[in-house]
Amino acid sequence: MRRQRSPKIVATLGPASSSPERIRALFDAGVDVFRLNFSHGTHDDHHARFEAIRQAEADTGRPIGILADMQGPKLRLGDFANGAVELAKGAKFRLDLSDEAGDRRRAPLPHPEIFAALENGTDLLIDDGKVRLKVVKYGADFAETVCVVGGTLSDHKGINLPNVVLPLSAVTEKDRADIAFALQQGADWIALSFVQRPEDVAEGRKQIGTAAGLMVKLEKPSAIAHLAEIIDLSDAVMVARGDLGVEMPPEDVPTIQRRIVHAGRTAGKPVVVATQMLESMVSAPTPTRAEASDVATAVYEGADAVMLSAETAVGHYPIEAVAMMDRIARRVQQDPLYFTGLDAVRTEHEDSASDAISSAACQVAQTLGAAAIVSFTSSGATALRAARERPAAPILVMTPNLGTARRLALLWGAHCVHSADIRGFNDMVQKAVRAAHREGIAKAGERVVITAGVPFGTPGATNILRIAWVDR
Repeated sequence: MRRQRSPKIVATLGPASSSPERIRALFDAGVDVFRLNFSHGTHDDHHARFEAIRQAEADTGRPIGILADMQGPKLRLGDFANGAVELAKGAKFRLDLSDEAGDRRRAPLPHPEIFAALENGTDLLIDDGKVRLKVVKYGADFAETVCVVGGTLSDHKGINLPNVVLPLSAVTEKDRADIAFALQQGADWIALSFVQRPEDVAEGRKQIGTAAGLMVKLEKPSAIAHLAEIIDLSDAVMVARGDLGVEMPPEDVPTIQRRIVHAGRTAGKPVVVATQMLESMVSAPTPTRAEASDVATAVYEGADAVMLSAETAVGHYPIEAVAMMDRIARRVQQDPLYFTGLDAVRTEHEDSASDAISSAACQVAQTLGAAAIVSFTSSGATALRAARERPAAPILVMTPNLGTARRLALLWGAHCVHSADIRGFNDMVQKAVRAAHREGIAKAGERVVITAGVPFGTPGATNILRIAWVDR
């Protein structure tokens, strides 16, 4: 069941898509990695989804990745006496730590860390920016504001503070419990929300270790200011355009997306582009032309994966949304300008045998018109290096580590096969050509380019390049 595209598809599970039958149908339609959103649902709900995904994996014989997305700290208003108030432009409004229900003059904001970070002139965005307040006076337990953009305020609406670094950890107590649960269930990726600084990534790494890949959701302007350091500390990044689009001007988001994709590829770290990609398909069987172009743009930029959120979690057309995303990605890859654009982005190589071999393998595959690059890897590092080159030939990843195969389901161009350890040089060649033929990647008479490391099974020791013919 080989995908006829290099970019991968991540789909979020929810009420519309969590039955075993629906999960299998989503996989058949093109999903490579399933996202479990820990902002919603119980551990029992997520356990059932883990079980259904692993059953689909067993039934299809294909490694499937699971991304556990942590909620992170949620900054919200308290309750209002009448549930909601209407705030007019120019109105004065107070926020404070009092437990008293809010009215048209004030509201509770039970987050002392917000008041600790305020300055005069600080903007407060409420309900995804629908209401904007500006701080004119503040203290340790209050803020006097003036309404810049009016609208409705109601119970528990979220609040954003653009360009303010809050004294908050990105890993809450709920996240710690959820991370422990997700790792126990066998999650392949853990996504951290609300990352503001490199120290947040380091804290997440302490919780996750090497048990799963660490993905950072880039949704705060302060994180973009530390982009290089954050990418260096993470295993993958997500362009989380929801909060990012609230906290910075909309016209800045496309350029930030392009910058993140380029930085991730240069570092050899997978990049996921997410949020509202086919949003209209929550309630319609087809997307808008603008949405189709949005998905295509991410693919043209070289993103490793594109993600569906509400479209598959709560939408009326989850299977159709996945199938549409699959068709868009395949159509872009058929464009002769696709690889031309990817080749225009040059990546710097490390001064190492592994980088030299991986780069050479892609060049040799292009020169010979090879059917595939076969990468033997235990940790996945060799496959990551090959994918960074964005070769036209598919990357057949052979690994004895099932966890590696599942994690690399997110990686651009990677078709992962869980295989036994290599016993020797001839065994390596035979396993490579047989797998390439069996998986429908290469036909008899075609060539494959093989990379591996000696001693076999040693992580990070890629030092062999071999060209082999597929004879059956």
